[in-house]
Amino acid sequence: MNARELERAYALEVFPKRDLTIVRGEGACVWDDEGRRYIDCVGGIGVASIGHANPAVAEALAEQARVLVSCPGIFYNDVRARLLAELVSIAPAGLTRAFLCNSGAEAVEAAIKFARLATGRAGVVSAMRGFHGRTLGALSATHKKEYREPFEPLVPGFSFVPFNHVEKLRAAVGADTAAVIIEPVQGEGGVRPASRDYLSAARRICDEAGAVLVFDEIQTGFCRTGRMFACDRYGVAPDVLCLAKAIAGGVPLGAVLAHERLQPPPGRHGTTFGGNPLASAAALAAIRFMRDERLDDRAEALGARFSERFARRQSARVRAVRQVGLMIGVELRERCRPYLGALAERGVLALPAGTTVIRLLPPLVITEAQIDEVADTLTEVLAD
Repeated sequence: MNARELERAYALEVFPKRDLTIVRGEGACVWDDEGRRYIDCVGGIGVASIGHANPAVAEALAEQARVLVSCPGIFYNDVRARLLAELVSIAPAGLTRAFLCNSGAEAVEAAIKFARLATGRAGVVSAMRGFHGRTLGALSATHKKEYREPFEPLVPGFSFVPFNHVEKLRAAVGADTAAVIIEPVQGEGGVRPASRDYLSAARRICDEAGAVLVFDEIQTGFCRTGRMFACDRYGVAPDVLCLAKAIAGGVPLGAVLAHERLQPPPGRHGTTFGGNPLASAAALAAIRFMRDERLDDRAEALGARFSERFARRQSARVRAVRQVGLMIGVELRERCRPYLGALAERGVLALPAGTTVIRLLPPLVITEAQIDEVADTLTEVLAD
């Protein structure tokens, strides 16, 4: 049986599958089981920022696997300790503590729990179109009804306000609000950047109400938007920063960076695999690569290059292009799914972000020639 047959026979299938079997990757490209090459603008859904099969991460994993793979948080560990220090060194101002977990959804779950512990309150305000994960707490903060309704009743105390609407946010935050959770750039919601005024106002509103400001940078973190973190573009620091995806070069890992006043009492939260030495070693190698190769500057330059090239022959099918670094959303006047298939036929893999937005999240090591090929292929597909 081949991979398709095995997965169809044995998987509890939760993904709408595309008819591709990916077997190898290198840099910004992947290959299928028939040897065909694709420029990967899915990137593991924003995971593969340092490229597929990155040698620095592969070497770090091999070396650490020969030394120690697992070490629970009840003991100190040298590799975990170095990663915690590294994360704090690159964190926005005031975030001096870190908790390591396994995924973005777990990071959001932890942030909600830490905020409720710190404030003694239950309310959480998040944004319409926002996406924060599929576990029950993270799902409760996620707006899209198609994700929520099959699992209701969800965790009580969650409410939603329009994204980028200051007065609606101000009206929703009060004495019962534990946290406000915002994506500085909404990913699943259509690649929609927050305004500077909105994030600055969110900071003031939370300070005035004694609420915790949480930024979900699971998709935007680690150089994707042309800065180490998207909030660095705005000059606004949260009380809690949720991270995952690109943090460890493709190895599962999540993190919560927090102000020290959110320190939970021992025993109130935990994880078995979070911060294990293997994932920590991968993250140290990945972050070092990001910094050494200046992937933030690279994302800024190549994102601008895509936008300029794509704009030269922009199709009438395009309603808007939203681009922050190498996080790109092309909003169409019609459904995007047929165009994703057409792109794949021409060797470019891309994502939807809602029903009408084509989302591009290529590895940040993508070359100029490759980003030009993506722009030209998308232009041709939309012209057909």
